[in-house]
Amino acid sequence: MPLIGTFGAGSKGGFGRGGGKPYFIQYLVVAGGGSGGTFSYGGGGGAGGGYRKIASKTYEVVQGANYTVTVGAGGAGQTADNNGIKGSDSVFDTITSAGGGGGVNLFGQPGHPFGEPPEATGQGGSGGGSATYFQPGLQGIGGLGNIPPVSPPQGNNGGNGSIGMSPTTQRQGGGGGGAGGAGNPSPTSTGGPGDANDITGSPVTYAAGGYGRVQGQSAGPGGTANRGDASNAGGAGSPTPTSPGGSGIVVIRRLTADSNSTSGSTSISGLDTIHTFTSDGIYTG
Repeated sequence: MPLIGTFGAGSKGGFGRGGGKPYFIQYLVVAGGGSGGTFSYGGGGGAGGGYRKIASKTYEVVQGANYTVTVGAGGAGQTADNNGIKGSDSVFDTITSAGGGGGVNLFGQPGHPFGEPPEATGQGGSGGGSATYFQPGLQGIGGLGNIPPVSPPQGNNGGNGSIGMSPTTQRQGGGGGGAGGAGNPSPTSTGGPGDANDITGSPVTYAAGGYGRVQGQSAGPGGTANRGDASNAGGAGSPTPTSPGGSGIVVIRRLTADSNSTSGSTSISGLDTIHTFTSDGIYTG
């Protein structure tokens, strides 16, 4: 199981990795959020991107060594009844945050005409909410979060959709999971909350889950870029376009005195330099 807040790849190489002096950083790694599913009887919300952080400077890097940074894209929106799309992973060195799951449309569940298992798209950093079920007595289950598992968890599960009822009964999909909590099941159907983090110098909330939608309700706006937020579901029939999930972000914070690195976009907060990546790059210690 990956460990957080112990030693990074820099510690493995010591002075041999780039020949520089070791020092310690703080990081935030947020993956892309998933997009909501669209379904005629009420779609499931997308999930917030995987969210991994350390709250103090305890991850070791080495001056002059290069560390890969990957910033995950949000899952693409859907234009017809279908599962949402999972977000892409974000990476800093050995730390990977998994893309948020897409809204689940119950493919492969009993009585459904499609064959794809719901967990293939619904699981991820957080899990996507489930669509409603159109067969009486059956219920779709939200996707699993914290997949693959890490400690502390990088996200939470998605919410369940309505239990199947007659076609004339209004129903609603579950909300997608977020960094701060699970997605809510129908009939609440709100997305799991994000988590506020002040690594950039002021609190910003990341990796919120998307809302599930009532039958006949449009999807609404997509996830905020570089926050790892999910997009909401669609539920008004075929097609009900959903918006894309929000892209992720990688932030590294260090003591200014420890390095002359200018990687990413830099800013100063007190005694610290903050390196922000909104696209792929290299952090040079």
